[in-house]
Amino acid sequence: MKIALDVMGGDFAPQNNIGGVKLALAALPRLEVLYLVGTPDVVEAELERQGVSSPKIKIVKSMSVVNMEDPSTDALRKKRDSSISVAMDLVKQGEAQAVVSPGHTGAAVAAGTLILGRLNGVERPGIASPMPNEHGTCLLIDAGANTAPKPSHLVQYAIMGSVYSKYIFGRENPIVGLMSVGEEEGKGNDLTREAYELLKDAAINFRGNVEGSHLFSTPLDVVVCDGFVGNVVLKTAEATAKAVFKWVKDEMTSGSPIVRAWKMLGGGIIRPYLQNVRKKGSYETYGGSPLLGCKGTVIIGHGSSPPLAVMNALRVAGEAIEQQVNPHIEAAIQQYNFTHAV
Repeated sequence: MKIALDVMGGDFAPQNNIGGVKLALAALPRLEVLYLVGTPDVVEAELERQGVSSPKIKIVKSMSVVNMEDPSTDALRKKRDSSISVAMDLVKQGEAQAVVSPGHTGAAVAAGTLILGRLNGVERPGIASPMPNEHGTCLLIDAGANTAPKPSHLVQYAIMGSVYSKYIFGRENPIVGLMSVGEEEGKGNDLTREAYELLKDAAINFRGNVEGSHLFSTPLDVVVCDGFVGNVVLKTAEATAKAVFKWVKDEMTSGSPIVRAWKMLGGGIIRPYLQNVRKKGSYETYGGSPLLGCKGTVIIGHGSSPPLAVMNALRVAGEAIEQQVNPHIEAAIQQYNFTHAV
């Protein structure tokens, strides 16, 4: 597999990205070529600093960087030679099969859509964000690519999410839910009510409406929503997880010295279990979110991705390539469009 990494993307670029490269070279033996897209002297200096060297690495020059404050459209129009655009172009030209970027989400979505283009039959790409669930991994789609979708877009998200869940997470018949304000049919706004009717008629395992409380406790593999709702849900969930662990830490360090000593003793017993819980809910474990629907694999990482998250984003990209997710999505979308055109 051949992957292009936007080395300049992210809050801690390039050091964390190069740290992820170092981990990936050791953990991903099937990685054939890793294109490191960025400012050559900066990339080379960081590779040397971290002692990273491999014949699999190829540095590709880019002239500018998309900053987090840059508007998405300006990033493409005014910075056509940015690291994210150059990385996307490598896929478009057939040099690479996937792009991984922990940088500007809006720029990655815009570049993936405009530079790579959409798979045949796909109207709008969507970000599928993996979330921990008592029953496995649930995909929340869309998590921010399209804030004003049509009902037909939500149906395509459900189909693409189902394909991804099947081939990446091994769910033979993924369960799909539609995010709404109540479980009953007819609940929600015009978008969800219209989408509900279309989803009922799609060749997917549609459960019906679900609420936010179902995300973590109900057997669900794909939850569909518009990008505005999805992004709010995702960031709220991330912030809540961080807050809970901070509250636990604060509680463990409060009280008199004797009380704190007893708390620390108890904490030492349960610490391994808390670490397992934290790992399960951490974006580092999942690595990144695929932008489904583009002609090429695009994995969008968290802006503050540490090396482990970057490595796992590269792993996820490789899995999508090896499982041929895009051809399966294209076939499923075309089948749906054909069935509902006659």
